[in-house]
Amino acid sequence: MWQSIKNIYHFFVALGANIFFLFPSRRLIVVGVTGTDGKTTTANLIFHILKKSGKKAAVVTSIGSEIRNKSSNINSHVTTPSPFSLQWLIFKAWISGAKFLVLEVTSHAIDQFRILGIPFYVSILTNITSEHQDYHKTYDNYLKTKVKLLKKSKYAIINEDDASYSHVKKIVNENDKVRFITYGLSEISDINPTKYPFNSPFMVGDFNEYNTLAAIGAAKALGLSDSNIQDAVKSFKPPKGRFDIVYSSDFTIIVDFAHTPNSFSNILLAVKEIAKGKIIHVFGSAGERDRLKRPLMGEISSKYSDIIILTSEDPRSEDASEIIEQIASGVKGKEQLIKIIDRKEAIKAAVQMAEKNDVLLITGKGHENSINYGKGEELWDEYEVIEEALSKKT
Repeated sequence: MWQSIKNIYHFFVALGANIFFLFPSRRLIVVGVTGTDGKTTTANLIFHILKKSGKKAAVVTSIGSEIRNKSSNINSHVTTPSPFSLQWLIFKAWISGAKFLVLEVTSHAIDQFRILGIPFYVSILTNITSEHQDYHKTYDNYLKTKVKLLKKSKYAIINEDDASYSHVKKIVNENDKVRFITYGLSEISDINPTKYPFNSPFMVGDFNEYNTLAAIGAAKALGLSDSNIQDAVKSFKPPKGRFDIVYSSDFTIIVDFAHTPNSFSNILLAVKEIAKGKIIHVFGSAGERDRLKRPLMGEISSKYSDIIILTSEDPRSEDASEIIEQIASGVKGKEQLIKIIDRKEAIKAAVQMAEKNDVLLITGKGHENSINYGKGEELWDEYEVIEEALSKKT
């Protein structure tokens, strides 16, 4: 109830932002990417395909924006910026000569009218799994919020293999103006690996195969040629903090933004396929966010990992040790379960214990440049911490 009242305020703020910047999105062909996981990689791949095809494009995702070859960071822990920040970025894209805009869209942004006034030409729904229950309260509310983006679009690109597909199709079918394009691994999908084969040496794992198919679907809806799409996919490298192999010598270190049960399953399965030694997994769970997922994350990690190191991931006002215990309650049959509240110390410990052929997977922070231990945002760089830990490895 209170959120609905607040959203009235958000509506008028978003309307004011559109008016102030002269509704700049109306001059662009806008692609929106939403879903529980895979949004950032998919959005950046679409942007890459557009650029490689000679199109003038801009992109705004959780890791930042790129407008006219100039990159800038988005504030920490924010995916879709506030209405005035977003409309300013869209305005910059328009006056810089961009014809296309690729925008990563969260359920919060949809519910809070941050994308008000943006005429989406293409929208993508990567997948929907249980997430943000703290905000949406139920899975059904979360799903219906995501689907609102599809209903605003001319083309809706949907994952036919995802468990949410039948529910989504039923809801969106109420709006006959939306044209469906499905993607998936089987030949019944409109976009599939048989009909649109691709070679992507940097996109590891089945989850990235789905991200790639989603991007191909968007590119086809935008009228791009198969040859341009294939060439672009071949040269694409995932953005910072997405299955990012930061060290590969006697052992391997991978940094990934994974922070949901579904993304844990995806990333750990991909790591399992390449690991020749032990899998060491360092992770936590954010405070003041969905608590129900914590034991599930512990359970999934214990299915694949040999050593689990539980640590902090923005505990905020919550007790970090309590969050760790909630995650640990889901861990099944693991003797090597280590708890280190300080994330820096946890990473150092993991690097010290890594041996030949091991894979050290560090998830949850990825690209983010701050961490919150309950006293506000503090500067943080996962990559610098790893580099320091490697320099001190004995």
